Amino acid sequence: MDWQTNEDTVPSGFITEAQIRSVLGKPPASGAWREGDPVGRRRFADIGDFAFESGQVLPKVRFAYETYGTLSPARDNAILVLHALTGDSNLNHPAEPGHPTDGWWPGLVGPGLPIDTDRWFVVAPNMLGGCQGTTGPSSTAPDGLEWGPRFPFTTIADQVRAEHELTECRGIERWFAVIGGSMGGMQALEWAVAYPDAVERLAVIAAPALSSADQIALNSVQVQAIRADPLFHGGDYYDAPDGEGPHQGLALARRMALLNYRSPSELNDRFQRSWQSGISPLGGGGRFAVESYLDFHGNKFTRRFDANTYITLVEAMNSHDIGRGRAGVVSALESVTARSLVVGIDSDRLFPVADQEFIAAHLPDTLDGTDPVVIESKFGHDGFLIEFDIVGREIARLLAE
Repeated sequence: MDWQTNEDTVPSGFITEAQIRSVLGKPPASGAWREGDPVGRRRFADIGDFAFESGQVLPKVRFAYETYGTLSPARDNAILVLHALTGDSNLNHPAEPGHPTDGWWPGLVGPGLPIDTDRWFVVAPNMLGGCQGTTGPSSTAPDGLEWGPRFPFTTIADQVRAEHELTECRGIERWFAVIGGSMGGMQALEWAVAYPDAVERLAVIAAPALSSADQIALNSVQVQAIRADPLFHGGDYYDAPDGEGPHQGLALARRMALLNYRSPSELNDRFQRSWQSGISPLGGGGRFAVESYLDFHGNKFTRRFDANTYITLVEAMNSHDIGRGRAGVVSALESVTARSLVVGIDSDRLFPVADQEFIAAHLPDTLDGTDPVVIESKFGHDGFLIEFDIVGREIARLLAE
């Protein structure tokens, strides 16, 4: 089938008053993309019934994805780009009906950019378990209700197997490159281990070979923040009136996550001890600027994401262990045949450079021997979403090698 045929028709600094107004008012019970919403640039493909590692089978699993560029007649110029936890298939276009946020890699994907869509055919799927069109907790089950808390426990391996089924049904046997950052980097690594013949080149950016106890702990408190929201209702909140979803819990989880996505120095340098709008917190009712920043982004997040999806995806991240069932992590990494690029960020406190050093030390064929590329950035883990020039230069090197 044709990748480009739609099968189904379906801030920096202080937060300004305009930004605050943009997140006031009642959000929907779920910020997920739902049937009947504008399709935007999504394309859809059904992969049929899908069996999860847990043994549960989900009927009629559907993928939403976007493509950029043109697939060559030989089908040898395809690149798979995998998004992070709260990303989606929009790599480079502005927010528009059906797509609530701007593309997350506009400086890397496009004509004349490091992933040059005049040369490469780029596929960006929304991951299994997500909330932007691919089957997930907010999708409708055969009984007419959302899957909600009934959605199967999902692993990184599940997500990659589903992506592999998607690409098989579309006739791509081998990716010139599979590229991912953060959670997408976990998936990229799983691709290279599970399907070595399907991956010619690999980029793992700011991701580990397995989730550590510390990282699982950070995820677990976010999950508990959502579940403790009295409006979560055990995950059955989709028919609640607007404004009565588990927004407080989801926003709190997002604020917790942001503290790990940015570096201490970036927050300190950016906000210091400034008061929002010049109001002293000592007088009562005032707020530090950094508090307003976290609240704004937490509240904005509830308008584009789904609480059950957040739980599903962070638990998938917790499941990540490239060595599970493969005689250990080292054995799994040593089985990779792809020419590889491993990138870490010096200020990353979520997935620190030691994680990427371990991966690079055991991959057989990396651009830089046994060492990862370590980029300097004040932005912490989010540096891979911000430092377009530096990250782009390294990806261009991988594609040119």
